Amino acid sequence: MRKILFLTLFAILISLAACNPTKKETNMQNNSNFITNAQTSEVIKQLKGSLGEGSAFRVERGVQQVANLWRESDGTAEEFAEFCQKNLVADDAQLDVLFATLERNFEALNGYYHKMDVMLKAPLQLEGPEITPVDMMFGSYNASAHLNDDLYANKIAFLTALNFPFYSLEEKTELGSNWSRKEWAYARMGDRFTTRVPADIQQNISKTLTEADAYISDYNIFMGNLRNNAGEQLFPAGMKLISHWGLRDELKSNYADAEKGLEKQRMVYAVMKRIIDQSIPQQAINSDKFRWNPIDNKLFENDKEISASPEPDSRYRTFLGNFHAMRQLDAYDTHYPTQLSRAFDATMEIPQKDVETLFKGLLSSPEVKEVAAFIESRLGRKLEPFDIWYNGFKARGSMPEDELTAITSKKYPNPAALEKDLPNILVKLGWTPAKAQEISSLIVVDPSRGAGHAWGAEMRNDVARLRTRIGADGMDYKGYNIAVHEFGHNVEQTITMNDVDYYTLNGVPNTSFTEAVAFLFQKRDLELLGLKNPNPEDEYFLALDNFWSSYEIMGVSLVDIQVWEWLYKNPDTTPAQLKEAVITAAKDVWNTYYADVLGGKDETLLGIYSHMIDYPLYLPNYPMGHLIDFQIGQQVRGKNLADEMNRMYTQGRIIPQLWMKNAVGSDISIDPLLKATKEALEVLNK
Repeated sequence: MRKILFLTLFAILISLAACNPTKKETNMQNNSNFITNAQTSEVIKQLKGSLGEGSAFRVERGVQQVANLWRESDGTAEEFAEFCQKNLVADDAQLDVLFATLERNFEALNGYYHKMDVMLKAPLQLEGPEITPVDMMFGSYNASAHLNDDLYANKIAFLTALNFPFYSLEEKTELGSNWSRKEWAYARMGDRFTTRVPADIQQNISKTLTEADAYISDYNIFMGNLRNNAGEQLFPAGMKLISHWGLRDELKSNYADAEKGLEKQRMVYAVMKRIIDQSIPQQAINSDKFRWNPIDNKLFENDKEISASPEPDSRYRTFLGNFHAMRQLDAYDTHYPTQLSRAFDATMEIPQKDVETLFKGLLSSPEVKEVAAFIESRLGRKLEPFDIWYNGFKARGSMPEDELTAITSKKYPNPAALEKDLPNILVKLGWTPAKAQEISSLIVVDPSRGAGHAWGAEMRNDVARLRTRIGADGMDYKGYNIAVHEFGHNVEQTITMNDVDYYTLNGVPNTSFTEAVAFLFQKRDLELLGLKNPNPEDEYFLALDNFWSSYEIMGVSLVDIQVWEWLYKNPDTTPAQLKEAVITAAKDVWNTYYADVLGGKDETLLGIYSHMIDYPLYLPNYPMGHLIDFQIGQQVRGKNLADEMNRMYTQGRIIPQLWMKNAVGSDISIDPLLKATKEALEVLNK
C-alpha cells in the first residue's frame, strides 16, 4: 500500500466515456515534434562547445528531454534554445543549490496538496453519515491536477528536466550500484518530469478511481441474511462483510469450526462465484432487507420467494472504466506507453517478464502438490477450490475466532484505544520507548468505511493515517489482524519519509517492499496480544504459510496481467465482454496451475479479487511482497527487528534488486522460499 499508489489509484466508474485516443495521440505527436531534431542537435552542439565534453552527457540528455516536452505554447524554437543555454547548470556547487531548492519546494507542494486530498476524501473513506453526491464531487476532485501544467507554464518543470537526466530502468540497473546517495537522489529528481499529461485527463482519472473505491468500499454482504437449502441461517445477524476481503477472512476463520465450518465455507464460496459472474442479486448487495440463498440464487422477502435482479455487470463496467481512464496516459508517456509498462517498469521497477517468471516458477514447482498433500492430511478430506485460502498453518488457524475477538474487543473498544497502544506495540517489536513514541506520534487512527488502509504523509513531520474498522462492540479479531498489517505500512511510511537522507529518495522501491513490512507485523499479531506459541515448529509452519499465500496470490496476479493484455488488444470491449474475458482468464490460469491440486476444472474463483476493480494492476505487488517478506524475515531472524528495519528501509527508493542486495545479500528470488518449504515438509512429515 505504497503511499502514492495505494490511495491515488482510487477507482469506480459505472460509465466512463472514453476519450478519443487517436485524436489525442495525433495532438501529442504534433506537439512533441514542435522542436525538430535539427533544432535540438544545434542547441546540444552549442552547449557542448561552451561547456566542454565533461558536460556532454548532461547536455545531450537534458536538452533532448526539454525538446520532447516543449510545446508551441511554451515559446518559439529560438526561445527554447535561449532557455537551454541560460538554464543548464554546469557548476557542481550551483547544481547542489538548485537540487536543494527544488527538493524543498516539491516537498511543500506534495505535502500540502496531500493534506487537502485527505480532507476532501474523508467523508468517502471514514465512518459517518451517508455519502452525498456533493461528498463524491469533492472527494473525486484532484486539487493538484493543474500543478504540472503550472510548473511547465512557469518553466520549473523544464528547469528540472534540463538539469537532472532521466535514466531508464535498464540504465539504473546497470549504473546504480556505483552511484552515491546524492547521485541516486539526482536520478530520482530526473524521474519527476518525463510526461506532460493535461489537467483534464488527470482530473478524469482521479474521478474515475475515486468512484471505483467507493463502489468497492460499499460492496458488503449481510451474512446473517444468507440461507442454505434447508432455510437455515449459518452466520450471526449483523455480520456485514466487504467483498472480497471480509468474505475471504471469514472463510479462513472457519477452518477452526469443526461443526459448521465447512458448510459456511461452501456458502461463502458460492457468494464469491455469484459476484464474479454477476448473477448475485442487486438486492443482496449492501442491504439487509432480503433473505438470499446463494447456492440456488433464490431471494426471499418475508419468507416469500421474489424475483431477483442480477447486478448489471457493474463490477466489469467499473473495471472497464479504469482501463479507459488509465489508457488516456498512453499517448503522453513516451517512456512507458501502456499501463502494463507503467505498472512494472516505471512503478514496480521490475520487468514484467521477470515477475511472471518468478510467479510461474513457484506455481509450477513440485512443492505445490507436496504442500497440498500435507494440507489434505491435516483436513482429513480432499481439497476444494476455496482451500486456496487454507489458514491452518498459523497458530490462530486452530484457535476459535470468538476467543480472539473477546481479547481484541476488550483491548481496543475504539480507535483512540488503538492509537494509544501504538507505542507499546512498537516496543514489543524491538523499538526503544523513545523511538517508538517518535514514530507513533506521527500516526493517527481513523475509523474506516472500507476494510481499512494505510495512507502515508507526503512531507516530513506530517502524520500517516491508519484506517480500520472498529464496531460498536470493539475491534473484532479480523479487524485487529488487518489493523496490525496496516500499522506495518504506517511504520514503514513514517521511517522512510522522516529518516531517509534525501526527500527525493523517500519511500520504498515499490509497494511490494511496504507489503513485506506489513506481513512482518501481521504474522506477529498473536505475539502482540501475548499469545505467542512457543512451539519450535512455528518457523516451519510460517514457511508453509508464506508458500501457500504466494501460491494463492500469484495466480490471481497472472489473471490480472492477462486481462490487461486482453484489454489492450480489445480496447472497444463492452462490460459483458470484459466479464467473459476475466472469467476465461481465471479458468485458464486455474486449469494450468490449480485444477490438479484443488480440483474444480474451469474454476472462476481467481476472479474475485477487489483489487482488480479498484487498484489497476496492483495485485502483482502482493506476491512480490511475500517473496521479499520471506527473504527479509530470514534476514531479521534472531536480530532486533527495529534495528534491521532501520538499516534496510533507510535506503529509501532505489531500485528493488539493488535494495535487496544491500539488505539481504541477494536478488528477489523464489529459491529461499522453495528451500524452506522443502525443509519444512521434511520435518513436519516425520
